[in-house]
Amino acid sequence: MKILSHIPLISACITLGFAVQANAIDGDATRGQAAAAVCTACHQADGSGMYMPGGESWPRLAGLDAAYIYKQLKDFTEGQRKNASMAPFAAMLNDQQMRDVSVYYSEMPATAGKGGESADEEMLKWGQTLATNGDWSRYIPSCQSCHGPDNLGAGEHFPAIAGQHSGYIEAQLLAWQKETRQNDPQHLMLAIAERLSPYDIQAVSAWLSMQPSQ
Repeated sequence: MKILSHIPLISACITLGFAVQANAIDGDATRGQAAAAVCTACHQADGSGMYMPGGESWPRLAGLDAAYIYKQLKDFTEGQRKNASMAPFAAMLNDQQMRDVSVYYSEMPATAGKGGESADEEMLKWGQTLATNGDWSRYIPSCQSCHGPDNLGAGEHFPAIAGQHSGYIEAQLLAWQKETRQNDPQHLMLAIAERLSPYDIQAVSAWLSMQPSQ
């Protein structure tokens, strides 16, 4: 696949980021709480998700943008995003329930991420560099170029990744790198992920997991 240059990467992030800020999801948090009963086994009652060292980590949903959560649920049901664990649960929800669940989780207080505690100081320092400044020698923009100030999210396409579990961030970067996840706009994440080394991925995932989630 042709790699996007760094200038279109940044301009696409800015354009999409501003474009989605006004998006709203027509959902009801009270109904969403009832519908979210199918979600709690993995994402927990408080939406904090679960960090599983060496295994599948389930993401924090609490405090994420409602439009982003809704888009992911739709993508799971329509086959745009594939995950054997999520697909059957997403299929249990109708469109209105997806909207209600999305609003419900978005209104929850964001919880802290886990997984970065085992990283050493050198790794965390490099992860911070990638997340806040990028590495322009390899045309890698900073995470916050797309995911917003302090990586706290920017609308439907760019979720908050600060305070997300490191195992989940790492798994998604690897999925984009292997092209097993492709539901990002204009393949922005693929273009970035394929430039990252295994150490880059571990470092940025660890550092982001330790940042304030709100």
